[in-house]
Amino acid sequence: MTGLIKIAWVAVFAGFVCNAAIAAEESSAEVTTQMPVQGDLPKILSAYGTAVASTNGAMTLSLPVEGRVMRVLATAGESVHAGQALLEFERSAAATSAYRQAMSALQLALGEQTRMTRMLVQQTATRDQKAQADKAVADAQSALDALKIETGGTARQTLAAPFDGVVGALAIAQGDRVAAGAPLLTLVRTSGVVVTVGIEPADRSKVEPGQPVQVQPLSDAAIRHDGRVVRIDHSLNPKSRLIDVDVAVTDELLLGDAFRADIAIGQLHGWIAPRDAVLDDDAGAHVYQITDTKAVRIGVKRLGDADGKTVFEGPLDVARPLVIAGNYELADGMRVREKPSDGADTDDGAAKPARDDRGSPQR
Repeated sequence: MTGLIKIAWVAVFAGFVCNAAIAAEESSAEVTTQMPVQGDLPKILSAYGTAVASTNGAMTLSLPVEGRVMRVLATAGESVHAGQALLEFERSAAATSAYRQAMSALQLALGEQTRMTRMLVQQTATRDQKAQADKAVADAQSALDALKIETGGTARQTLAAPFDGVVGALAIAQGDRVAAGAPLLTLVRTSGVVVTVGIEPADRSKVEPGQPVQVQPLSDAAIRHDGRVVRIDHSLNPKSRLIDVDVAVTDELLLGDAFRADIAIGQLHGWIAPRDAVLDDDAGAHVYQITDTKAVRIGVKRLGDADGKTVFEGPLDVARPLVIAGNYELADGMRVREKPSDGADTDDGAAKPARDDRGSPQR
């Protein structure tokens, strides 16, 4: 009987121990950790804008004679190559008459030159008269050559693209009568497109020509173009109330497409961890480190966010693991079960730019 009582007490005690172990297990949280890492990241100012023609990247084409547009061979937004026909143009009757008059003047001057040459041989004309006849021929020839350059030497001519580019705007339509020198169309060089973005006036002093920029179309976040700052305005854009900044890229862009530009405006140095490692509450930004299987809250200052990472400063212990996942359920002094990370997030993120969120889209 006594033996049965002892067995019963042993069973009860074992049950208490088991329940205590289960309770201790349930009161702890499983977290993922990595060792603290320091490094440098570029500080990024993000801004938004559209692709437009640069100041010297567009050319307005015109003709120096009046006439009528007979055919339009290109449309706005079309990509064209050097030498491609853009439109057919026919000179007006007055322009045609001027050309014929120039031809007649040259024939008359040539006839007078021949006569003066013959009279000089016969000694019935002076050398001065011969020189004047030669000058008249030269002047008439120059006038005719100028008209040939302007009109192409024919009543109807074709206006061709002088370089590879995109037709920006058409100022005319088929059948229009235009004056001499009137704008016909605008052609934007393929390499003459820039992204104009808007930054807050308070950020203007941070941006300088030559700073590297990553340009990303809003229509496809997977595409990135490398560029640099080439111009910064000294006045507010009256529509957006922002400062316009031009960014040149080496790749071909679509005119009018919307972009986000990440401008590298400096360097940040500090602790680097996955973005979820840094939490915010009423007391401020903080992280958790592990000390003797317990979570220790440490207040930090967030310096900038990157694509999936955060750079911050604070009194971290480099020898203690930093919690990078599972920290949302932690409290200071709470027991934890540590699960080291698989190494995917242990790099210092040096290739990821830290982002300054003061950049704002154009309004």
